[in-house]
Amino acid sequence: MAAEYLDCISLRVPAAVLEIFEAALGSVCRAVSFYHDEANDVWDIQGVKERGAHEDELAGLLAMAEMVTGLSPDITRSLVPVAGWLEKTKTAFPEQRIGRRFVVRGSHIDAIDIPGRISLKLDAGMAFGTGEHHSTRGCLLALEQVAKHLKPRRILDLGTGSGILAIAGAKLLRRAVLATDIDPRAVRVTAANATQNGVGKFVRSLKADGWNSPTILRAAPFDLVFANILARPLCAMAHQLAGCLSPGGTAILAGLLTTQSNWVLSAHRRAGLVLQGRVADGAWTTLILRRPG
Repeated sequence: MAAEYLDCISLRVPAAVLEIFEAALGSVCRAVSFYHDEANDVWDIQGVKERGAHEDELAGLLAMAEMVTGLSPDITRSLVPVAGWLEKTKTAFPEQRIGRRFVVRGSHIDAIDIPGRISLKLDAGMAFGTGEHHSTRGCLLALEQVAKHLKPRRILDLGTGSGILAIAGAKLLRRAVLATDIDPRAVRVTAANATQNGVGKFVRSLKADGWNSPTILRAAPFDLVFANILARPLCAMAHQLAGCLSPGGTAILAGLLTTQSNWVLSAHRRAGLVLQGRVADGAWTTLILRRPG
């Protein structure tokens, strides 16, 4: 039988346009990774998708990214064997101890629980947010910080990806979490991961277009919101987020390069939120904001 292959799309861009090209690939790819080439101060982005799938959509998204940024990066295409990609993904997804409270493991890792740590088990390569990215780690570290004095009743994970933050919130805070994503694949993966982690009854995953979702608006106000997305949409949604936070509520915002953090913070300050803390991790920053009340 012939080996099954995946399409691999690679390109290099400067930090200023990273989020735009990442979003373009992320809209159609099964997984997206990116690495900082510090010597040349550029970012290598790589997306993997089913062979031949979503070609017209991908071409349109990349063309739009080029039009918005004014840059036309060289795009290389290659085929990677499915089995080889999965093995490479597993190798690149070792056990990760994050902060004092969490340990993230791929489902391929068979290990006993670590006393004092909450285990988060995920299938490597199935969706965004498996703990190895700085923004996911930043959110988990921020959650560990705010959990010391936070007893939320309503929790939202906006743009849930793999569901890792919803699962972490449900396990640490022992509260129900509404986990939403615009990608139906992420919604399915989140539900499966929540069940695998023993919190299926606490995590409700559904497809929703951000704050435009009637379900989200009916469930508001929220005492805690995770939004690990990208800088531009976070800025655009700042007033909607503020309006859906309870007085005294907390928002954890991530997906931001450190160079973008003050821009995102300013947008949310104009919406009435105040800075409670920052978590810096490499070139990435997570913001902890609070609605006064």
